[in-house]
Amino acid sequence: MIIYAATGNEHKRQELSQLFAPNTIVIPKDKGIDFDPEENGNTFVDNTIIKAKALFDIVNQPVIADDSGICVDILDGKPGIYSARYVGNNTFSEKKISDSERNVLLLEEAKKVALEKGIAPDTPLSCRFVCAMVLYLGKDRYYIAQETIEGFLVKDIESAKGSGGFGYDPIVYLPEYGKTIAELSSEEKNAISHRGKAAKVLQKIIQGAERL
Repeated sequence: MIIYAATGNEHKRQELSQLFAPNTIVIPKDKGIDFDPEENGNTFVDNTIIKAKALFDIVNQPVIADDSGICVDILDGKPGIYSARYVGNNTFSEKKISDSERNVLLLEEAKKVALEKGIAPDTPLSCRFVCAMVLYLGKDRYYIAQETIEGFLVKDIESAKGSGGFGYDPIVYLPEYGKTIAELSSEEKNAISHRGKAAKVLQKIIQGAERL
């Protein structure tokens, strides 16, 4: 089965290809489709539906879309849906900065706010990745799953580790594994990540539909 993924992110395509195997994942640029919908929703689910509908209206074939981000408790759940546009100090912009720069800025802001709230410097700061994912089969026929992976911010940028994954993965530590998300193998990550868990729900729906 061919499934279009509403993304231009090659890393995400690779993850989705593993998660939805043996289905074939195609992204818009594979077909020369100019795809950059405005993600102006108020929640992860809103943005997921916006992207999925926009691509489905072009290809008229099954679409997988997801929206994800990091939510830091000390920052009242920010940057959340604005994770990809976060530029530090509770500000968001379309300005392009590197993942490593963004990670430094987020750690600095979290530590600053924790200090202002009188939290001891070495106190682990809880956070989670959230992923909303949709299997979109038409305007009135779609399935949504939202999942999380819980962890803690590393104490400083020098503690960021791992070359796997992307984005904020090197600065989210999982105590039960003794690793950051970026240190997990792709198999480990797919089994426990927010995106992996949401994909499992939708994969069961796909498999059920194929047996009908």
